[in-house]
Amino acid sequence: MLDLHRLRLLRELKHRGTLAAVAEALAYSPSTVSQQLSVLEREAGVRLLEPVGRRVRLTPQAEILVAHTEAVLERLERAEADLAASLEGLTGTLRVAAFQTAALALVPDALGRLGAAHPRLRVEVTQCEPESALPALLARDFDVAVTEEYPDEPIPRPDGIEYAELGRDEMRLALPAGSAAGGIDGEAAPAAAAGLPWVMEPAGTASRRWATRLCRDAGFEPDVRYESTDLLLHLRLVERGHAAALLPDLVWTGAAPAVPVARLPRGRHVRRLFAATRRGSGAHPAVRAWCEALARPLRERPPHEHPQSTLKGFASGG
Repeated sequence: MLDLHRLRLLRELKHRGTLAAVAEALAYSPSTVSQQLSVLEREAGVRLLEPVGRRVRLTPQAEILVAHTEAVLERLERAEADLAASLEGLTGTLRVAAFQTAALALVPDALGRLGAAHPRLRVEVTQCEPESALPALLARDFDVAVTEEYPDEPIPRPDGIEYAELGRDEMRLALPAGSAAGGIDGEAAPAAAAGLPWVMEPAGTASRRWATRLCRDAGFEPDVRYESTDLLLHLRLVERGHAAALLPDLVWTGAAPAVPVARLPRGRHVRRLFAATRRGSGAHPAVRAWCEALARPLRERPPHEHPQSTLKGFASGG
């Protein structure tokens, strides 16, 4: 009989990559993890790991076992959700990953609303960019990951993850005060800032690819002098007159923009915000309550100021 605990260790190894990472995540020693996987090999009667340099990798037979383990764990996620739905009141701990602007603009108020409605539910929040949050979600470090999708840059949809759209956040061209490009909206906006220095997120990120494509489609290569994942630094550089930037409305956290902003071309100006969960856990009452609390301010934005948002049902990735 295969032991589920040892199967979960094998699954952890697939997602985390090394025995040391599995041991650190689960508070075991690497030797304990190795011993348990050796026992699992004897139970399965097949070789599950093979050395590759100083590391190990899963054999095809191990991949088969991991796939079945994922199915079992998904079923257990659904069982936990059904059990929680049968109780009155929400309890336990919900672990959330949220990227910077969502953490700044949405999370504090969501915590307040959720705390008032469900005082026995503990919510733990970690600021984490989507590129790191989704693998950590699969590895069960988080229960919910708030992620984003830019125009023409579909978010990764790993097998085993499902998404609920929380709302939409308009992106705008932010300009230094007194810029000659001020007052220009729509199709002409990006090109009007062609001669300015820019601050963007690092190369390889979805935001950077979207921003670069937007500038190139407007007929110029952006002069990117500053790179950072910190959008508050982007804003500060614009405020001090050092750069132009493409900033989401959430960065203002409800206040009026402190610098001139221009609307971008229609169809290229909105990023979508999602809550990602492991497949099977999206129906958990705590997850649903958190998503509703997070989405409310996005839904309540006036339609003439911001795109209307709706909290849609979960759709499986993969």
